[in-house]
Amino acid sequence: MGIIVQKYGGTSVAGPERIQKVAARVCRAVDAGNQVVVVVSAQGDTTDQLLEMARAISPRPPKRELDMLLATGEQISIALLAMAIDALGYKVISLTGAQGGIMTDEHHTKAKIRKVNGERITTELKRGAIVIVAGFQGVTADNNITTLGRGGSDTTAVAVAAALQADICEIYTDVAGVYSADPRMVPDARLLPEVGYDEMLELASLGALILQPRAVEVAAIYGVPLHVRSSFQDCPGTIVREVEDVEKAVSVTGVASDDNCAQITIIGVPQEVNTLQLVFASLAEEGINVDMIVKASGRAATTNLSFTVQRSDLQSALEAIHHLPGAGQWEISANEDVAKVSIVGAGMMTNPGVAAAMFDVLAEEGVPVELVTTSEIKVSCLVPRKRLKDAVSSCHRRFCLHEAK
Repeated sequence: MGIIVQKYGGTSVAGPERIQKVAARVCRAVDAGNQVVVVVSAQGDTTDQLLEMARAISPRPPKRELDMLLATGEQISIALLAMAIDALGYKVISLTGAQGGIMTDEHHTKAKIRKVNGERITTELKRGAIVIVAGFQGVTADNNITTLGRGGSDTTAVAVAAALQADICEIYTDVAGVYSADPRMVPDARLLPEVGYDEMLELASLGALILQPRAVEVAAIYGVPLHVRSSFQDCPGTIVREVEDVEKAVSVTGVASDDNCAQITIIGVPQEVNTLQLVFASLAEEGINVDMIVKASGRAATTNLSFTVQRSDLQSALEAIHHLPGAGQWEISANEDVAKVSIVGAGMMTNPGVAAAMFDVLAEEGVPVELVTTSEIKVSCLVPRKRLKDAVSSCHRRFCLHEAK
């Protein structure tokens, strides 16, 4: 008897009928001879509604209290799903993140899982129960409730699968799997039957919203195979696992897009100031991730710095920068009308000229490029947000990603 961890997103449990369908799918996995642990997100737009409620009370609610509020969304989902499974005649128990042994650090609203104490889950499985664990939440060593940030239920599911040494972690969502591009932008985007961990991590980090990057990272570290599937239809989905080098013949696997970007530019920092350390240390203290960094020499022995953050972090980032010593003498500007287009593929390492081909097609389309970053398996360009769809479509077409490989 194997252990399967199944994760269901908010749209999968958005109403009674959908919850009952999820319950039936879970029970089918049990009937097939598996022990099943289910990780569930809050229903539909519950988290957004709770955030709106909090901000109607206070423009800057305390993060600890925000976590207390947001964690209630998942608790509604796990209880309702447990009731649906019980109604089908199966033994079941729902557990909060704390009850499920999800231990985190103390970084409220963006906590990271430190360990999973799987004793309670294992005990319940041994007595023949289906175990439902609240995603997106955990508890600190001081017994304070925390949440893991957007997409945190994915990370919960993978961490639980790793702790239990599960056979597979199934991620059920509202799409059929991982595509070569966002199907809303590129109608002929192709469903990818298989993606390597490294490629999936880049795709997730660069805007493909199918999986949270931290979840892919944990899966890669512990060798947990992921199966991304639709909760609304029976289709093969996408397997995410370690892919052998011999299989990496295709230079580009997919095109990722991210319009949740904002560009910050700082001009006129004296060269004796360690700009990188000063700026990015202050942003790190606020839990703000930075991407696409470009540093250049300015006029009169000064340094210029440009980088991107998530648009949702822009105001917090600007506040942190303006509080730095000497910031009053710098020219600080922000641009929210930008987006990021990226090509990803493990085959780039052995196929030269891929970046040049991307730059060529963007130039042919008349899409200006503001910033560029590269790694062994990705090239990212910051472009005007209004031209994002053109950029994605042209790159997808240039690398023939609509064709079966």
